[in-house]
Amino acid sequence: MRKSTPGAVAALGLSLATLVLGTAVPATAGTTAGPTARASYAGSAEEAAANKAFFEAVLKSVAEKRAASPRSAAAVTVIYNASRAPSFSAEIARSTSIWNSSVTNVKLQSGSASAADFTYREGNSSQGSYASTDGHGSGYIFLDYAQSDQYDPTRITAHETGHVLGLPDHYSGPCSELMSGGGPGTSCTNANPNAAERSRVNQLWANGLAKALR
Repeated sequence: MRKSTPGAVAALGLSLATLVLGTAVPATAGTTAGPTARASYAGSAEEAAANKAFFEAVLKSVAEKRAASPRSAAAVTVIYNASRAPSFSAEIARSTSIWNSSVTNVKLQSGSASAADFTYREGNSSQGSYASTDGHGSGYIFLDYAQSDQYDPTRITAHETGHVLGLPDHYSGPCSELMSGGGPGTSCTNANPNAAERSRVNQLWANGLAKALR
């Protein structure tokens, strides 16, 4: 059972209110991508840069491994480790399955922490759920207890995983758009990327890493 607390819920409300005003502050020394947010928040240049940095960190990690051990497979394999997010194991498995069945040029695969290109973590954070990187190939997705009690946890997990694959936030989008995050409200439970999102990920990862690294 997830350990959400009244204090964490209050912090989440504060975080979302702050985001609506566009003054979110990262909670870590690394670069962070903000949490799933309300429809009235349109995102910021800082968040967009953070999402891009996270994607590039994962690309760098994958590219280094492929260079050391070249593979002929067209699809790129991105390794993740979920050992630090046991409460969300089912949601992580579902979101991974959703992405793997939605795109063809990149695949997510569970692996050891030492081999992972990124990891999942869980806990309480005033930021809610977010993606983070230190800019040096060490990236993780943080899944927030309180936020997952308000929003659909599989949608949150699939949304944050979308950043790994190169997709930016688009909070003003409809529920059918996965990267609209919490914009459509707590009633939205769609955890599947739409056609445009699937196409964009396939374009980013086309021909191995060649296109993504341009």
